Amino acid sequence: MKLVIFSAKPYDKLYLGGVLKSRSDITSVELVFHEFSLSQDTVSLAHDADAICVFVNDTLDTPVIEALHSAGVRAILLRCAGFNNVDLKTAEKLGIFVANVPSYSPEAVAEFAVALIQTLNRKTHHAFNRVRERNFSLDGLLGRTLHGKTIGVIGTGKIGLAFARIMKGFGCRLLAFDPYPTDAFKPYGEYADLDTLLPQCDFVSLHCPLMESTRHIINEKSLAKMKQGAMLVNTSRGGLIDTKTVIAALKSRHLGGLALDVYDGEGALFYNDHSGDIIQDDELMRLTTFPNVLICGHQAFFTEEALTEIANCTLQNLEDFRRKVPCKNSLVREGHLLVKRESLPVRTV
Repeated sequence: MKLVIFSAKPYDKLYLGGVLKSRSDITSVELVFHEFSLSQDTVSLAHDADAICVFVNDTLDTPVIEALHSAGVRAILLRCAGFNNVDLKTAEKLGIFVANVPSYSPEAVAEFAVALIQTLNRKTHHAFNRVRERNFSLDGLLGRTLHGKTIGVIGTGKIGLAFARIMKGFGCRLLAFDPYPTDAFKPYGEYADLDTLLPQCDFVSLHCPLMESTRHIINEKSLAKMKQGAMLVNTSRGGLIDTKTVIAALKSRHLGGLALDVYDGEGALFYNDHSGDIIQDDELMRLTTFPNVLICGHQAFFTEEALTEIANCTLQNLEDFRRKVPCKNSLVREGHLLVKRESLPVRTV
Protein backbone atom coordinates (compact mmCIF):
# COMPACT_ATOMS: atom_id res chain seq x y z
CA MET A 1 0.00 0.00 0.00
CA LYS A 2 1.33 3.40 -0.99
CA LEU A 3 0.83 6.36 1.35
CA VAL A 4 1.65 9.81 -0.03
CA ILE A 5 2.36 12.43 2.64
CA PHE A 6 1.80 16.10 1.77
CA SER A 7 3.28 19.15 3.56
CA ALA A 8 6.04 16.85 4.77
CA LYS A 9 8.79 18.29 6.94
CA PRO A 10 11.99 16.56 8.09
CA TYR A 11 10.36 15.69 11.41
CA ASP A 12 7.44 14.03 9.62
CA LYS A 13 9.87 11.78 7.78
CA LEU A 14 11.73 11.03 11.01
CA TYR A 15 8.70 10.14 13.14
CA LEU A 16 6.43 8.48 10.57
CA GLY A 17 9.34 6.50 9.17
CA GLY A 18 10.66 5.60 12.60
CA VAL A 19 7.32 4.49 13.99
CA LEU A 20 6.59 2.43 10.86
CA LYS A 21 9.90 0.58 11.27
CA SER A 22 9.17 -0.08 14.93
CA ARG A 23 5.74 -1.57 14.33
CA SER A 24 5.97 -5.17 13.18
CA ASP A 25 2.17 -5.35 12.92
CA ILE A 26 2.13 -2.90 9.98
CA THR A 27 3.83 -4.25 6.86
CA SER A 28 3.94 -3.58 3.12
CA VAL A 29 3.42 0.17 3.46
CA GLU A 30 5.42 2.50 1.24
CA LEU A 31 5.79 6.10 2.40
CA VAL A 32 6.29 8.85 -0.17
CA PHE A 33 6.92 12.37 1.12
CA HIS A 34 6.19 15.64 -0.65
CA GLU A 35 7.08 19.03 0.80
CA PHE A 36 4.26 20.60 -1.22
CA SER A 37 0.90 21.22 0.39
CA LEU A 38 -2.12 19.51 -1.15
CA SER A 39 -4.17 21.69 -3.48
CA GLN A 40 -5.69 21.54 -6.94
CA ASP A 41 -2.24 22.31 -8.32
CA THR A 42 -0.52 19.42 -6.55
CA VAL A 43 -3.24 16.76 -6.32
CA SER A 44 -1.71 15.00 -9.34
CA LEU A 45 1.17 13.92 -7.06
CA ALA A 46 -1.27 11.42 -5.52
CA HIS A 47 -2.09 9.73 -8.81
CA ASP A 48 -0.61 6.35 -7.83
CA ALA A 49 -1.43 6.41 -4.12
CA ASP A 50 -3.80 4.20 -2.17
CA ALA A 51 -4.01 6.78 0.62
CA ILE A 52 -2.79 10.28 1.38
CA CYS A 53 -1.74 11.97 4.60
CA VAL A 54 -2.26 15.70 5.13
CA PHE A 55 -1.86 18.42 7.75
CA VAL A 56 -3.79 21.47 8.94
CA ASN A 57 -3.11 23.80 6.00
CA ASP A 58 -3.69 21.37 3.15
CA THR A 59 -6.75 21.99 0.97
CA LEU A 60 -9.33 19.22 0.74
CA ASP A 61 -12.32 20.95 -0.77
CA THR A 62 -14.77 19.33 -3.18
CA PRO A 63 -12.62 19.67 -6.36
CA VAL A 64 -9.54 18.23 -4.64
CA ILE A 65 -11.43 15.32 -3.08
CA GLU A 66 -13.11 14.53 -6.41
CA ALA A 67 -9.69 14.57 -8.08
CA LEU A 68 -8.31 12.25 -5.42
CA HIS A 69 -11.24 9.88 -5.94
CA SER A 70 -10.73 9.90 -9.70
CA ALA A 71 -7.07 9.05 -9.12
CA GLY A 72 -8.04 6.00 -7.08
CA VAL A 73 -7.23 7.37 -3.64
CA ARG A 74 -9.60 5.85 -1.10
CA ALA A 75 -8.24 7.08 2.24
CA ILE A 76 -7.42 10.51 3.66
CA LEU A 77 -5.39 10.50 6.86
CA LEU A 78 -5.16 13.70 8.88
CA ARG A 79 -2.09 13.87 11.12
CA CYS A 80 -3.87 16.46 13.26
CA ALA A 81 -7.10 16.86 15.21
CA GLY A 82 -8.71 19.67 13.21
CA PHE A 83 -10.67 18.81 10.08
CA ASN A 84 -12.27 22.13 9.13
CA ASN A 85 -10.19 22.08 5.90
CA VAL A 86 -11.90 18.87 4.68
CA ASP A 87 -15.20 18.63 2.82
CA LEU A 88 -16.43 15.60 4.74
CA LYS A 89 -19.77 15.45 2.93
CA THR A 90 -18.07 14.99 -0.42
CA ALA A 91 -15.66 12.42 1.00
CA GLU A 92 -18.51 10.44 2.55
CA LYS A 93 -20.57 10.64 -0.63
CA LEU A 94 -17.66 9.19 -2.62
CA GLY A 95 -16.95 6.50 -0.03
CA ILE A 96 -13.53 7.87 0.90
CA PHE A 97 -12.22 6.96 4.34
CA VAL A 98 -11.25 9.99 6.44
CA ALA A 99 -9.68 9.75 9.89
CA ASN A 100 -7.91 12.18 12.16
CA VAL A 101 -5.74 12.10 15.26
CA PRO A 102 -8.31 13.40 17.75
CA SER A 103 -5.98 13.75 20.70
CA TYR A 104 -2.23 13.85 20.93
CA SER A 105 -0.47 14.90 24.08
CA PRO A 106 -3.02 17.54 25.11
CA GLU A 107 -0.52 18.57 27.78
CA ALA A 108 1.86 19.72 25.02
CA VAL A 109 -0.60 22.35 23.76
CA ALA A 110 -1.78 23.26 27.25
CA GLU A 111 1.77 23.78 28.48
CA PHE A 112 2.54 25.99 25.48
CA ALA A 113 -0.54 28.11 26.17
CA VAL A 114 0.76 28.63 29.71
CA ALA A 115 4.20 29.50 28.31
CA LEU A 116 2.59 32.14 26.09
CA ILE A 117 0.73 33.62 29.06
CA GLN A 118 3.89 33.74 31.15
CA THR A 119 5.96 35.24 28.33
CA LEU A 120 3.37 37.85 27.41
CA ASN A 121 2.60 38.74 31.00
CA ARG A 122 6.16 38.86 32.38
CA LYS A 123 7.69 40.13 29.11
CA THR A 124 10.53 37.61 29.19
CA HIS A 125 10.96 37.86 25.41
CA HIS A 126 11.70 41.58 25.75
CA ALA A 127 14.01 40.95 28.71
CA PHE A 128 15.96 38.37 26.71
CA ASN A 129 16.58 40.83 23.88
CA ARG A 130 17.55 43.61 26.29
CA VAL A 131 20.15 41.56 28.11
CA ARG A 132 21.73 40.48 24.83
CA GLU A 133 22.30 44.21 24.23
CA ARG A 134 23.65 44.59 27.80
CA ASN A 135 20.58 46.52 28.90
CA PHE A 136 19.58 45.39 32.40
CA SER A 137 16.92 48.04 33.03
CA LEU A 138 13.58 46.82 34.39
CA ASP A 139 11.57 49.74 33.04
CA GLY A 140 8.73 48.48 30.85
CA LEU A 141 8.98 44.89 32.09
CA LEU A 142 6.34 45.10 34.81
CA GLY A 143 3.98 42.12 34.88
CA ARG A 144 1.23 40.74 37.09
CA THR A 145 1.25 37.85 39.55
CA LEU A 146 -0.88 35.01 38.20
CA HIS A 147 -1.84 33.75 41.65
CA GLY A 148 -5.36 34.88 42.45
CA LYS A 149 -6.16 36.03 38.91
CA THR A 150 -9.27 34.85 37.03
CA ILE A 151 -8.63 32.74 33.94
CA GLY A 152 -11.24 32.15 31.26
CA VAL A 153 -11.11 28.80 29.46
CA ILE A 154 -13.19 28.67 26.28
CA GLY A 155 -13.52 25.00 25.43
CA THR A 156 -13.06 22.21 27.97
CA GLY A 157 -11.98 19.30 25.84
CA LYS A 158 -8.81 17.40 26.69
CA ILE A 159 -6.54 20.39 26.01
CA GLY A 160 -8.77 22.82 27.88
CA LEU A 161 -8.86 20.48 30.87
CA ALA A 162 -5.07 20.05 30.83
CA PHE A 163 -4.72 23.85 30.72
CA ALA A 164 -7.16 24.21 33.63
CA ARG A 165 -5.19 21.75 35.76
CA ILE A 166 -2.00 23.75 35.25
CA MET A 167 -3.59 27.13 35.95
CA LYS A 168 -5.28 25.76 39.07
CA GLY A 169 -1.79 24.90 40.25
CA PHE A 170 -0.82 28.55 39.90
CA GLY A 171 -3.59 29.41 42.36
CA CYS A 172 -5.88 30.94 39.76
CA ARG A 173 -9.67 31.11 39.76
CA LEU A 174 -11.08 29.45 36.64
CA LEU A 175 -14.25 30.13 34.67
CA ALA A 176 -15.09 28.08 31.60
CA PHE A 177 -17.47 28.26 28.68
CA ASP A 178 -18.45 25.19 26.70
CA PRO A 179 -21.84 24.28 25.20
CA TYR A 180 -21.17 20.73 26.37
CA PRO A 181 -20.05 20.97 30.02
CA THR A 182 -18.15 18.08 31.54
CA ASP A 183 -17.94 16.97 35.16
CA ALA A 184 -14.17 16.63 34.66
CA PHE A 185 -13.88 20.42 34.93
CA LYS A 186 -15.59 20.64 38.32
CA PRO A 187 -12.39 20.21 40.41
CA TYR A 188 -10.87 23.26 38.71
CA GLY A 189 -13.59 25.86 38.43
CA GLU A 190 -17.13 26.60 37.31
CA TYR A 191 -18.96 27.12 34.04
CA ALA A 192 -20.46 30.41 32.91
CA ASP A 193 -21.83 31.87 29.71
CA LEU A 194 -19.59 34.22 27.76
CA ASP A 195 -21.47 37.34 28.91
CA THR A 196 -20.67 36.37 32.50
CA LEU A 197 -17.15 35.02 31.91
CA LEU A 198 -15.54 37.71 29.76
CA PRO A 199 -15.96 40.73 32.08
CA GLN A 200 -14.38 38.84 35.00
CA CYS A 201 -11.29 37.35 33.40
CA ASP A 202 -7.76 38.71 33.49
CA PHE A 203 -6.65 36.16 30.89
CA VAL A 204 -8.75 34.29 28.31
CA SER A 205 -7.42 31.17 26.58
CA LEU A 206 -9.12 29.58 23.56
CA HIS A 207 -9.29 25.78 23.36
CA CYS A 208 -12.36 25.11 21.19
CA PRO A 209 -12.59 23.65 17.67
CA LEU A 210 -13.30 25.81 14.65
CA MET A 211 -16.90 25.38 13.49
CA GLU A 212 -19.52 27.73 12.13
CA SER A 213 -20.73 28.30 15.68
CA THR A 214 -17.24 29.24 16.91
CA ARG A 215 -15.85 31.13 13.93
CA HIS A 216 -14.92 34.63 15.13
CA ILE A 217 -16.13 33.84 18.64
CA ILE A 218 -13.75 36.65 19.53
CA ASN A 219 -15.23 39.64 17.72
CA GLU A 220 -16.13 43.26 18.30
CA LYS A 221 -18.96 42.43 20.72
CA SER A 222 -17.08 39.82 22.75
CA LEU A 223 -13.96 41.99 22.94
CA ALA A 224 -16.03 44.89 24.28
CA LYS A 225 -17.23 42.61 27.10
CA MET A 226 -13.71 41.68 28.15
CA LYS A 227 -12.16 43.35 31.18
CA GLN A 228 -10.04 46.41 30.40
CA GLY A 229 -6.42 45.26 30.03
CA ALA A 230 -7.21 41.53 29.84
CA MET A 231 -4.92 39.32 27.76
CA LEU A 232 -6.05 36.86 25.10
CA VAL A 233 -4.30 33.62 24.10
CA ASN A 234 -5.13 31.37 21.15
CA THR A 235 -3.46 27.99 20.61
CA SER A 236 -6.47 26.38 18.92
CA ARG A 237 -7.56 27.68 15.49
CA GLY A 238 -6.90 31.05 13.89
CA GLY A 239 -10.47 31.42 12.66
CA LEU A 240 -11.73 31.77 16.22
CA ILE A 241 -10.54 35.39 16.19
CA ASP A 242 -11.67 38.29 14.00
CA THR A 243 -8.25 39.83 13.42
CA LYS A 244 -9.46 43.29 12.42
CA THR A 245 -11.43 43.78 15.62
CA VAL A 246 -8.53 42.50 17.74
CA ILE A 247 -6.23 45.05 16.12
CA ALA A 248 -8.76 47.78 16.94
CA ALA A 249 -8.95 46.57 20.56
CA LEU A 250 -5.17 46.64 20.85
CA LYS A 251 -4.96 50.14 19.36
CA SER A 252 -7.54 51.43 21.84
CA ARG A 253 -5.65 49.68 24.67
CA HIS A 254 -8.82 47.87 25.72
CA LEU A 255 -7.07 44.55 25.08
CA GLY A 256 -3.97 44.37 27.24
CA GLY A 257 -2.10 41.76 25.24
CA LEU A 258 -2.42 39.05 22.61
CA ALA A 259 -0.54 35.76 22.20
CA LEU A 260 -1.15 33.68 19.08
CA ASP A 261 0.16 30.31 18.03
CA VAL A 262 -2.42 30.20 15.24
CA TYR A 263 -3.63 32.80 12.77
CA ASP A 264 -6.64 33.02 10.47
CA GLY A 265 -4.49 33.48 7.36
CA GLU A 266 -1.68 31.13 8.35
CA GLY A 267 -2.19 28.69 5.47
CA ALA A 268 0.06 30.53 3.03
CA LEU A 269 2.76 31.31 5.59
CA PHE A 270 3.18 28.99 8.54
CA TYR A 271 5.60 26.03 8.50
CA ASN A 272 7.77 27.63 5.82
CA ASP A 273 10.68 30.08 5.80
CA HIS A 274 9.62 33.46 4.42
CA SER A 275 12.53 35.45 5.85
CA GLY A 276 13.55 36.57 2.36
CA ASP A 277 10.03 37.38 1.20
CA ILE A 278 7.82 40.44 1.36
CA ILE A 279 4.80 39.34 3.39
CA GLN A 280 1.57 40.47 1.75
CA ASP A 281 -0.66 39.91 4.78
CA ASP A 282 -1.09 43.44 6.14
CA GLU A 283 -3.06 42.36 9.22
CA LEU A 284 -0.40 39.92 10.34
CA MET A 285 2.31 42.50 9.77
CA ARG A 286 0.32 45.07 11.74
CA LEU A 287 0.07 42.65 14.66
CA THR A 288 3.84 42.25 14.72
CA THR A 289 4.25 45.98 15.38
CA PHE A 290 2.56 45.85 18.81
CA PRO A 291 4.93 45.42 21.76
CA ASN A 292 2.21 43.51 23.64
CA VAL A 293 1.60 40.94 20.90
CA LEU A 294 3.41 37.60 20.74
CA ILE A 295 3.08 35.39 17.65
CA CYS A 296 4.44 31.88 17.11
CA GLY A 297 4.15 29.64 14.06
CA HIS A 298 1.69 26.94 15.20
CA GLN A 299 4.18 25.01 17.31
CA ALA A 300 2.18 24.25 20.45
CA PHE A 301 1.88 20.57 19.48
CA PHE A 302 5.57 20.27 18.64
CA THR A 303 7.03 17.87 21.19
CA GLU A 304 8.71 14.50 20.83
CA GLU A 305 5.85 12.80 22.64
CA ALA A 306 3.18 14.40 20.46
CA LEU A 307 4.93 13.58 17.18
CA THR A 308 5.33 9.95 18.23
CA GLU A 309 1.67 9.78 19.18
CA ILE A 310 0.59 11.40 15.91
CA ALA A 311 2.65 8.97 13.85
CA ASN A 312 1.34 5.93 15.74
CA CYS A 313 -2.29 7.00 15.46
CA THR A 314 -1.99 7.96 11.78
CA LEU A 315 -0.50 4.59 10.85
CA GLN A 316 -3.08 2.75 12.97
CA ASN A 317 -5.84 4.59 11.09
CA LEU A 318 -4.24 3.41 7.84
CA GLU A 319 -4.08 -0.15 9.14
CA ASP A 320 -7.78 -0.06 10.09
CA PHE A 321 -8.58 1.11 6.57
CA ARG A 322 -6.43 -1.57 4.97
CA ARG A 323 -7.92 -4.34 7.09
CA LYS A 324 -11.44 -3.01 6.50
CA VAL A 325 -12.25 -2.87 10.20
CA PRO A 326 -14.10 -0.05 12.02
CA CYS A 327 -11.83 2.84 12.91
CA LYS A 328 -12.53 4.75 16.13
CA ASN A 329 -11.12 7.94 14.57
CA SER A 330 -13.19 7.86 11.40
CA LEU A 331 -14.85 11.16 10.51
CA VAL A 332 -17.26 9.72 7.93
CA ARG A 333 -19.62 6.79 7.57
CA GLU A 334 -17.19 4.01 6.78
CA GLY A 335 -18.25 3.10 3.28
CA HIS A 336 -14.65 2.09 2.67
CA LEU A 337 -15.44 -1.20 4.36
CA LEU A 338 -17.45 -2.06 1.28
CA VAL A 339 -14.80 -1.03 -1.24
CA LYS A 340 -12.51 -3.73 -2.56
CA ARG A 341 -9.24 -2.72 -4.19
CA GLU A 342 -9.85 -4.89 -7.23
CA SER A 343 -13.15 -3.08 -7.81
CA LEU A 344 -11.51 0.31 -8.17
CA PRO A 345 -11.30 1.87 -11.62
CA VAL A 346 -8.08 1.51 -13.57
CA ARG A 347 -6.03 4.66 -13.20
CA THR A 348 -4.08 6.37 -15.90
CA VAL A 349 -1.22 8.80 -15.40
